[in-house]
Amino acid sequence: MPPPTSPPAPPSLRAVADLPGLGLRRLAGPDGRDRPVTWVAVSELEDPRPFLEGGELLLTTGMRLSDADGPGLREYVGRLVEAGVAGLGVGTGLTHDVVPPALVRAAADAGLPLLEVPDRTPFIAVAKAVSALLAAAEYEATVRAFQTQRELTRVALGEGAAGVVGRLARYLDGWVVLLDEGGAVLHAAPEPAADRAPGLAAEVSELGRRGLLASSALAGAGEHVSVQPLGARGRVRGFLAMGTAVPLDRTAQAVAGVAVSLLSLALERADLPEVAGGLRAAALRLLLAGARPSDLPMEALGWSALTGGTLRVVVATEPASEPRTLVGRLGRGVAADVLDGELVVVVADDDAVLSELEAALGTTPAGGSAAVSLPQLAVGLTQARQALAAARTPGLRWYGQIAEEGMLAALDPTVARGVADALLAPLQGRKGDLVGSVRAWLAHNGQWDVAAAELDVHRHTLRHRLRRVEQLLGRSLDDPDLRAELWLALKVYPDS
Repeated sequence: MPPPTSPPAPPSLRAVADLPGLGLRRLAGPDGRDRPVTWVAVSELEDPRPFLEGGELLLTTGMRLSDADGPGLREYVGRLVEAGVAGLGVGTGLTHDVVPPALVRAAADAGLPLLEVPDRTPFIAVAKAVSALLAAAEYEATVRAFQTQRELTRVALGEGAAGVVGRLARYLDGWVVLLDEGGAVLHAAPEPAADRAPGLAAEVSELGRRGLLASSALAGAGEHVSVQPLGARGRVRGFLAMGTAVPLDRTAQAVAGVAVSLLSLALERADLPEVAGGLRAAALRLLLAGARPSDLPMEALGWSALTGGTLRVVVATEPASEPRTLVGRLGRGVAADVLDGELVVVVADDDAVLSELEAALGTTPAGGSAAVSLPQLAVGLTQARQALAAARTPGLRWYGQIAEEGMLAALDPTVARGVADALLAPLQGRKGDLVGSVRAWLAHNGQWDVAAAELDVHRHTLRHRLRRVEQLLGRSLDDPDLRAELWLALKVYPDS
């Protein structure tokens, strides 16, 4: 049984196959109890390997798989095994009434779990079911992380740095060592982890030279080790080393980030205003991670105004001013700090305050969330980062503008043009204006007669041209992904 703080594993293929209502039936291969399913992919390609990462349940209607083509099916199965898929699901009732026996034999010989997906079960139903299982696992991991973050804060107040180190080691199911600025061991959990210090000496020395913004990740001997400098005001006061059997996932990194803040405070011997600033940064991390306001000293932090009404989260990667200066300009009720290199601001959803914030940021690229409630700050942080990532001009960009400007506005113009050029290149200069035919057909939602009339050709001629398009691209126009890609490419190059 995994430790109680370990993040839950993705659902097994057997758990997916046993879900009620899907009607999945195993035809060949192991039952999948030891095969985690990380995602559901749908592909009709004979070689989908370039589009797989491993761990997927691959679904296909088998439109390019022939019962009589035994060697071809064995090669197809071999490619899937090489790609590391968790299993193969074949939909019946469309291309095949039953799963081709030769495919069943090939899967059995290769040890690849093969599932039959009945015609009454759409592929999207399987994808939604797996997504729900993955979301449940993610939610459980996130809840555990929030609980640990709050516990770390309480432990820091009651037991100090030693308590934080011990609790963090239990959460990570690994070892943790706190070192001073010279590399000497201050605390270690479990105690034998102190013996790791000599092996970290070179890395600690290099990180001390590079400063607080540096970090290090090492892998080897069956474990992953990360080392993080601790301190404030630009001075390294110590180091936190962590070792785990697997790399830290997103939730574990969030917990470790809170520990870094708390341990930096424990090592820092600066004046009280600087310490108070560090406490605000740690509290802001907890608030953004979903901590309840009742768990934090909101009044003492000057954040009591944030507990009523809706809020906005704003993120800037290049802070225009110090957080303390920004808070002073905007007044009480504003939480702001630099977290992991980003200026993060939580502010009341008030037009006057938001205008003042926008003026304070100036031309600094920044992203702002939609209006959110206090428990939704994590959502607001994600929205603010998405708005910042989609920004193409200086200044503050709001999350709501993303949808208003459309999908094309979110694409990098240079990258989009390159992809469009590569996609349309096989069709350029061909007899019969293949690009124009695709444009007309897509513009009229695949209505042959209307598109043919616009092109002033017979609909059979249009059908012949589009079959030629499929041959040149090596993909079917029945694939909604291809139709979407072509339409975007034509939008990027309207005159092509």
